Amino acid sequence: MSLPVNVSPAVDTRSSSKIRGGRPLLELLIGYGLILATIWTPRPYQQWLYMTAAAWIAGTSVVSFPGWDAVGFRRGGFFASMWVVLAAAMLSAVAVTVAVQLHTLRQPISARGWLMTFGGYAVWSCVQQFLLQGYFLFRMVRILPRREWAAVAAAAIFAAAHLPNPILTPVTLIWGMVACFVFLRCRNVFPLAIAHALLGITVAITIPGPVVRNMRVGLGYLRYHAPQPHPPGLEPVPPRQ
Repeated sequence: MSLPVNVSPAVDTRSSSKIRGGRPLLELLIGYGLILATIWTPRPYQQWLYMTAAAWIAGTSVVSFPGWDAVGFRRGGFFASMWVVLAAAMLSAVAVTVAVQLHTLRQPISARGWLMTFGGYAVWSCVQQFLLQGYFLFRMVRILPRREWAAVAAAAIFAAAHLPNPILTPVTLIWGMVACFVFLRCRNVFPLAIAHALLGITVAITIPGPVVRNMRVGLGYLRYHAPQPHPPGLEPVPPRQ
């Protein structure tokens, strides 16, 4: 399936070459630089950088907005990419089964605990998926001559933002490439966001917090201190008798 004119790399005129190396590259460099600065800066300065990064990404997204279809907010391609959600659900089921056998499965002790613990993460998954496809990949496609290169490059910088976490970095690299290639074919962000949320929650409940350092990245990962054996609101599943 071809991309719309706004994001298609097939347009290779001299004027599009200027666009390719101009504003999209500047927007990407500044936006990604602000994200990295936020990740690696301590509080209270981190909050200011976070707001600056959010404002830059929102502002440049509005200025360069190519239409809802181009950034994946559309009905078309939804069912064609639902296999990603099914695959994520299967991987989640396998991981939970293994975690139960190893007695490492953690889960909130109530429905309210689930909502408070993972509701916000599900929303954040949607935001991250928009950043990956609607911001990084959209601009990479306009900068690089081949869509395949753009997909790999977008996945690479997405994974680099999860350094130095040795678990999240390779996981997000693999997921980023899968998500980008699926998006280039189907151009629908909703199934990808659902799959992202499933996989992220699975990592959070199946891998012990001290091992994945509660899914922290950047400076937060380096400054992580292991909590008490049973964090408030999360209790390990009792072993089978």
